[in-house]
Amino acid sequence: MTEVLSLGDVSVDVIKKDIKNIHLSVYPPTGRVRISAPLRMRTETIRAFAIGKLGWIRQHQRKIKAQPREAPREYLDRESHYVWGKRYMMRLEEVEAPSEVVVKHNKLLLRIRPGTSAAKKQAALDEWYRHQLKTEASVLIEKWEEILGVQVAHVYVQRMKTKWGGCSPATRTLRLNSELAKKPKECVEYIVVHELMHLLEPTHNARFISLMDLHLPKWRHHRDAINGLALRAEAW
Repeated sequence: MTEVLSLGDVSVDVIKKDIKNIHLSVYPPTGRVRISAPLRMRTETIRAFAIGKLGWIRQHQRKIKAQPREAPREYLDRESHYVWGKRYMMRLEEVEAPSEVVVKHNKLLLRIRPGTSAAKKQAALDEWYRHQLKTEASVLIEKWEEILGVQVAHVYVQRMKTKWGGCSPATRTLRLNSELAKKPKECVEYIVVHELMHLLEPTHNARFISLMDLHLPKWRHHRDAINGLALRAEAW
């Protein structure tokens, strides 16, 4: 059950869960605010916590609303698409064969059957992006598992509406947003390291920051870079 707290011009969705600590999140594209709180925490306590974070909330809402977003794609010939941070021009080729995506020089060739709808073109490209990221992520995860001394049990690559990635330390599960295949590889590596680090430290506390500083000294630069890149309009 979700409770809504009204704090002037800010509305906060409150969800109570079987957790120990309170968590605050601000989500794209509108800056929606959500607090996850322990089941027994009183509403007055949650309200006081939210009021104390109003400055932080408004700051993040401004950043989210100012973030650039991609125009919706129509999957037409000569349309621009991105792969690993590089812009490619799409070329459509109609063939009597299953859909296929090929990167050739500065072109992104999408082979599709005649009469294929925009939705099916998108589905074919989305699946290709998912495969690209899964392949790249497996290499990065293997590299950083050894460096950090951790081990992942499950990795899922999928469309995610509000985050680039996620980690469930209890099940050692990583989730990565398939949209990352459009972003520079150094940003992808930052997301992988960030999520793997949660296997050592579940929260974003001082220890987490210290570990990030130790193992990936330029992580703040990569974080700011990926947060400044355009988001897919349909996905966020």
